[in-house]
Amino acid sequence: MRQLFEVLETVSGTASTILVTGETGTGKEIVARAIHHNSPRKNHRFVALNCGAIPENLLEAELFGHVRGAFTGAVATRAGRLEQASGGTLFLDEVGTMSAGLQAKLLRALQEREFERVGDSHSIRVDVRFIAATNSDLEGMVDDGSFRKDLYYRLNVIPIHLPPLRERRDDIPILVKSLLHKLGQQLDPARGEVA
Repeated sequence: MRQLFEVLETVSGTASTILVTGETGTGKEIVARAIHHNSPRKNHRFVALNCGAIPENLLEAELFGHVRGAFTGAVATRAGRLEQASGGTLFLDEVGTMSAGLQAKLLRALQEREFERVGDSHSIRVDVRFIAATNSDLEGMVDDGSFRKDLYYRLNVIPIHLPPLRERRDDIPILVKSLLHKLGQQLDPARGEVA
């Protein structure tokens, strides 16, 4: 973990795209937030998008935004997460769940730093640092054709792998102490009840 912290300290100051891999629950979003909050972009937004939690037909509009009338229910123009993160960091969690069509649009946004809202032909330029995360084997997905090879290499500029807790047992006492401290802060000492 000390090596990981050294890597995080080094990469925080860069504008490079980062791919964080690891099992569910290893703290990929915490790592992404730490990178952002220790970067020159820390005074701008950190915007997170869980690509696996949003239905595919809505994910494109959530990522890129949409114009009024672009689809049923689009009653107003809306900025997407990519536009909201301009100047800051966009964290794409579970990026391996994206469809091939959306992967192509994300690749263009990564390469050109511009995109179009759904239903619009006007390009919007952004200054965004991308951090992606996955618990999937993206290399295997590239091999079987379910994930674009060019997108994988654009995302995997700086790879960071988070080992599961079972491989870093020395961290368990530190985590327990931290959790107990947080729980202690939530207790109302006068009544012994949770605040």
